[in-house]
Amino acid sequence: MKSTALGVAFACMAGIAGAAEMGAVDEPIKLAVNEWTGQHVSTHIAGEMLKAAGYKVEYVTAGYMNMYQAMADGEIHGAMEIWSSNVSDEYAKQVEAGGVAELGDLGLDAKEGIAYPAHVAEMCPGLPAWEALKDCAQNFATAETLPAGRLVDYPADWGTPGADRMTGLELPFKAVPAGSEGALIAELRASTDKKSPLLITFWQPHWAMSAYDVQFVDLPVGEAACFEDPAWGPNPNAVNDCDFAPTRIFKAGWSGMADKWPAATEILTNYQLSVEDQQPLMGKVDVDGMSVEEVVAAWMAENEATWKPVVDAATN
Repeated sequence: MKSTALGVAFACMAGIAGAAEMGAVDEPIKLAVNEWTGQHVSTHIAGEMLKAAGYKVEYVTAGYMNMYQAMADGEIHGAMEIWSSNVSDEYAKQVEAGGVAELGDLGLDAKEGIAYPAHVAEMCPGLPAWEALKDCAQNFATAETLPAGRLVDYPADWGTPGADRMTGLELPFKAVPAGSEGALIAELRASTDKKSPLLITFWQPHWAMSAYDVQFVDLPVGEAACFEDPAWGPNPNAVNDCDFAPTRIFKAGWSGMADKWPAATEILTNYQLSVEDQQPLMGKVDVDGMSVEEVVAAWMAENEATWKPVVDAATN
């Protein structure tokens, strides 16, 4: 959908509720900044929208898996990019307790999975079928993982989804957590440059999907039963013997925000961002070396028709 059309859609959606009270404009709204570039982009666009409405905004570095107690306590007021496939149990606990409230979908079309740069298919005949990994694991082995193959998993504080699938599908791979998103990209870059084997846990939207021709392994469909019933799927003795669950990306905030900053809550609830908008901005940061702030400032200037109707509907 074109940016202008998106703006009109947001305006109509936001306009249903009408303008809201601004609330405590003298106190900063604190938005969580997590560990990956796409989240920085999503968060800074939201923050700039709030600033345009007349609010003060602070960006607070927060661990993705453990920020929900701070949110429930009102120390963090919003998180703009939460992935349903690897959100911690703490999130549901705090929502149930009433300290955290969901703010709706962000709008990104997302997928997570076990992946590899396209050239790796030559080293493991049968890919993208997951069964092929049983016979070629030794091609991915390192001194750290011998005799198993090496899977570069998400950073440790993002959870262990790659390791869970190696166990569930009984694949002879050892999952090694990456240190950061940057470390995952470094692995993809090195593998592509050297034409070396690499199996990695990865996701889209991400600029690296196209830059390194990243392909997903075809795993059994991630149905709910896979994560609850060991008898479901190819391994009758384990859960997680399937692909990631379909991923939903959503926003959440401190439950007291709607009373303290009504218009801001309306803006964040109606704020959406498309893959087509986010992915190039990620590339400008991670590939071109621009700062998140300058990339977002340029996008805001060029896409006023996308975001301004959301702000106007909440404040005018």
